[in-house]
Amino acid sequence: MAEIAGIRVTQPRQDVQVTLTDGRVFEGPIGAPLEAFLSVAFPDPPAPLIAALVDGELRELSWPVKRDCVVASIDLSQSDGVRIYRRSLSFLMMAALHNLFPDIKVFVDHSLPFGGYFCETRNDSAISTEQLERLSDEMWRLVKADLPIQRKRVPLDEALEVFRDRGEMDKAALFQGRDRDLKSYLRMYDLEGYQDYFHGYMVPSTGYLQYFRLMRWGDGFILQFPRRREPRKLQEPSHSPQLVSVFREYGRWLRLLGIDNVSDLNETIDKGHLRRVILVSEALHEQRIADIAGQIWARRGDVRLVAIAGPSSSGKTTFSRRLAVQLLARGLRPFALELDNYFVDRELTPKDENGDYNFEALEAVDLDLFNRDLQSLLRGDVVQMPRFNFHTGKREAGDVVQLGPDHIVIIEGIHGLNPRLVVTIPWERTFRVFVSALTQMNLDRHNRVPTTDTRLIRRIVRDARTRGYSAMETIARWESVRRGEKAYIFPNQEYADVFFNSALVYELAVLKPFVEPLLLQVSPDSPQRVESKRLLAFLQWFRPAEATHVPENSILREFIGGQALEGFYWD
Repeated sequence: MAEIAGIRVTQPRQDVQVTLTDGRVFEGPIGAPLEAFLSVAFPDPPAPLIAALVDGELRELSWPVKRDCVVASIDLSQSDGVRIYRRSLSFLMMAALHNLFPDIKVFVDHSLPFGGYFCETRNDSAISTEQLERLSDEMWRLVKADLPIQRKRVPLDEALEVFRDRGEMDKAALFQGRDRDLKSYLRMYDLEGYQDYFHGYMVPSTGYLQYFRLMRWGDGFILQFPRRREPRKLQEPSHSPQLVSVFREYGRWLRLLGIDNVSDLNETIDKGHLRRVILVSEALHEQRIADIAGQIWARRGDVRLVAIAGPSSSGKTTFSRRLAVQLLARGLRPFALELDNYFVDRELTPKDENGDYNFEALEAVDLDLFNRDLQSLLRGDVVQMPRFNFHTGKREAGDVVQLGPDHIVIIEGIHGLNPRLVVTIPWERTFRVFVSALTQMNLDRHNRVPTTDTRLIRRIVRDARTRGYSAMETIARWESVRRGEKAYIFPNQEYADVFFNSALVYELAVLKPFVEPLLLQVSPDSPQRVESKRLLAFLQWFRPAEATHVPENSILREFIGGQALEGFYWD
């Protein structure tokens, strides 16, 4: 405070205060980047710092702090940090590729379970081992130089010209349809003069990208990065022939439909051709389910049990019912054995590290009773089935059942492929199916559509329709759901005899009108607001489509409603 000729004058503040969630306060000059504050606050973080929440809003570390604020750091062990790191690493790879081999066009195709993206050149000749080594060396040169990754507003026409000059017509098509009156610019990132668009935030400089590896993989290569649970370590690659086969099959389906990315899907909707895409997509699903039923029928003398597992919102229930229809058409009589009815009484349910009941643990199931009843059913004995009362938390007496020799038992649930679930039936007498929604259609050649996002959007829509949950409640539970999947589902997927990919190329266009109003209702001051905004920003690229032509037996109907199989039961 100063006084001039008797007038008290307030001097403008030169500093801002950053308050961390642990109560510590740091001061710095106005306009200093978040990075400057967090590097002092966390000189040796347990996981690399990637971004931050500023008053509940996700911000890049390069964001200038111009006011007092509350900051929560985000590191490589958190989902937002992982997304930013992987996106930045992809950008680094594309910049290095442009520096060395500008004529080679690389597509980021799909993710791999051990932490990595499978990349390929498609129509071009495969990148050679020598070129891959040079690409890796160039990426490390950029990392060691710790060069800034700068965010720039580029006029849309100028950005389109950049994409067209590089032959990236998929990117150009994605942005061509934007509303020019409202969005006449594009947020681009720049590294040593290489400019590109990536959907989402980046790290502030290349020096943050210390953990990666390039390696030959089939007819392409892998850009490997760390997983959340070990953010400074790269896992040893593991081959998954089933998973590779699924992605190749889905790629073939996309080529058959003539839809390689979101702009292709949008064009299909604009031209009024979506009904044809829906019919063909559903026919491909039915063809695959019929093929699986045929494999079971071919082993009908040996197989008496079909076990189905998969992560949340993968469409397991509808798949099970459609498979049952196909088995009935082949003269087999499916019987659904519901694992939920074998829960132990609630007070005997194991608890997690927070002291809450862990209903996803295998020990929440009465394995002894389940195996005794299963063995008795397959022998043809009369069995008093249990029924779990979710209101009282107790098991009660259910139906009395006796199966014949033409019956086949179907169990569906998160533990369906766990070797510890069924111990009284020989391994070869069970047919195992893993169901998941493995999305492979991307925004463009560099921006992926995450499989997890598709499942989360499905679940938000279904939870609102069937359970009355808000999007905020579903998003709040999602992290716990994902932990359960990683602990109890994905480790057992390789036991499957077959994988079924429940993803539908058109589904996000149909889900968009259902999920957007739910996401917009998320409270601005809730922790789930960041995730809802991210999903809304992602969905902006999709044209909305009506559900009119979605068949009543479609897996998508499990989430949006109107399913003909909802009341389908078999004895």
